[in-house]
Order: sequence, then structure tokens, then C-alpha cells
Amino acid sequence: MEFKTPSPAEKQSGLAPGTVVYTGDKTLSDLYIEVFDYDKDTCEEKELDRIEEAFTYSDTEPVTWINMNGLNHIKAIETIGEQYKLHPLILEDIANTQQRPKIDEYENYLFVVLKMLYFDKEENLSIEHISFVLGRNYVISFQEADGDVFDGVRNRIRTGKGRLRTSGADYLLYALMDAVVDNYFNLIEAMGDKIEELEDDLFEEKPNDDITYDIQSLKKEILKIRRAVFPLREVVNRIEKSDHPLIVEKTQFYLRDLYDHIVQVSENIEIYRDMIWGLMDMYMTTISNKMNEVMKVLTIMASIFIPLTFLAGIYGMNFENMPELKSRYGYYVLWVVMIMVFFGLLYYFKRKKWL
Repeated sequence: MEFKTPSPAEKQSGLAPGTVVYTGDKTLSDLYIEVFDYDKDTCEEKELDRIEEAFTYSDTEPVTWINMNGLNHIKAIETIGEQYKLHPLILEDIANTQQRPKIDEYENYLFVVLKMLYFDKEENLSIEHISFVLGRNYVISFQEADGDVFDGVRNRIRTGKGRLRTSGADYLLYALMDAVVDNYFNLIEAMGDKIEELEDDLFEEKPNDDITYDIQSLKKEILKIRRAVFPLREVVNRIEKSDHPLIVEKTQFYLRDLYDHIVQVSENIEIYRDMIWGLMDMYMTTISNKMNEVMKVLTIMASIFIPLTFLAGIYGMNFENMPELKSRYGYYVLWVVMIMVFFGLLYYFKRKKWL
């Protein structure tokens, strides 16, 4: 008997609200925890073996970034949720990879969900679920697996460049979200290169037979990107306009700039979406034009041979009283007439520029 892998909806079906169930496919990811604890003058960076080691940073004055990789480790998520008093529904959304980008405001913290997008080595679109919890002096990030776009943020914390070391946890959240959005631009650029390649293939004399599959795959990718990016506009807009005490006025200026970037990405996505739809129309038009060329040639050939067939049909009848049948040169005369008709029609079609 063949067993079917349960879908995300089937994994959560019948469970009580707040039940933490990992719905992704990275079930073999290792648990990795890193901590950055910093202020203006100092910076401490650690890799933790156990999630309990992060609890010592919950009440410290310096800003703390706790980054956890491996959403399949449900026990670790529940443990850190208990320590930081996170709502059960938040823990559920952290592990639910089907959750769309959103923001939830609570009295002592903010919860943000978004998607990290990138093309893997095989040029396939990968969508990674990532969540942030912003507290008074900490940010906790939850990622599906190893690998992210936060190396620039890490280097700025280590070297003290920029405003990270002199700003609060809200600015750290902005910096992490900004890194994700900046990577969207790289993704859109790669998508544009793919579209240009398909356009070049379409204008070749012999387009690839698999081009329809490539266009359909590209269409599915742009729709996935659109579903992941568009809700983020509302998320950033709500954070920027929020009067929550965790978001200071100085950080709101940077969030406005982040919102502008997301709008720009969204506009590019819409442009490329229309271009991909246009590619399919262009392909169908190209196929139709080639079919018309074939039908044109066949029609011209048929038009030439119809009168010739007519003549051959008349003199193929076996009637005795046909004067030309007794003619000594009748056969040759008929050939001359047929050849003249043939070249006369060719000349006529050439004059009409049908050939």
C-alpha cells in the first residue's frame, strides 16, 4: 500500500487552536541557535547548544538578537515560548509555513511573519517561512533552515558600523526586515533575466518545444512571489503607523523607507506578471503565424494544381467523340497548356506578393 504525504491542511486538521505543528518539508533540519548581545560599546556573539541557554538574555539591558534555525524542533519553540510568555497562537503561526505575512500586536511584544525568497542552485524558487518577535530589548527570529540574508546585519553588529549598535530592538527588527526586502530586488532581477531569455527563445526561428512548460513554470513562480510579497505592504504599513511603545518615532522614518521599497518590488512584480502573460500570447501568435505560413503554401499549391487537375480530368474521360483524342500532337499540346497555366499562376501569385 502506498502512503500519501499529508498536506499542511491535513496536518492541522482536527487540532485545537494553538497546537504547534510544523507544516513544512524541511523535517531534517538541525537545531541551530545563535545570539548577539550588544550595546554601544560591547558585542557578545555566541552559538548555543540548548535553547535554555538563551533565557539568561531575557532580562538584560543590552539589545539581544536570538536567531533560531529549525522549525521542525517543536519542543524548542514551545520552550522559548514559555520563557518569553508568547501566546499559543503565535507559536502555532511560527511553525505553520502556510501562514501568510502578517503582524500581531500584543501588550509587551510584536509578532511579524514574512517570507524569505531565493533561487536555489537548480534555479528553483525556494520560499522560507520566517517569524520575528520584538520585545522591549530583544528580537527573536525563527527560520526554517540554515542559510539566510542576514550576514550584512551580523557584520554591522560585529563592527559597530551604522546605527544598529546605538539603536534599540525596534531598529534591529527594521534592519532584519530590510535585509529580506533587499533580497527581493535580487530575486526580481533574476526573474527579469529569465523573462528576457524566454523572449529571445520566442524570436528564434525554431523556438524550443518546451517553451510552453517554461512559461507556465515562470507564471507559477511569479504568482508565488506575489502571494509572498503583497501582504508585506500591509504589515510594514501597520508597523509604521503603529502607536505601540516598542516602536519609537525615529525608527518609523526608516519603516517608511522600507514601505517604499516594498511598493517598488510589488510594482515590478506586476510588470513582470503582465510580461509573462504576454509571453504566452506572443508564443501563441508565433505558432499561429507559422501555421498561417504553412496554410498559405498549401493553399497556393492547391490553387495551382486545381486547373491542372481539371484539364487532366477532362482528357482522362473515355468518350469516343473527343476530337483531341485523334490529334497527333494532342498529348504534347495538353502538356504545353498545363505548363503555361502552372507558370502563369506562379507569375500571378508573385505579382500579388503571395509568394
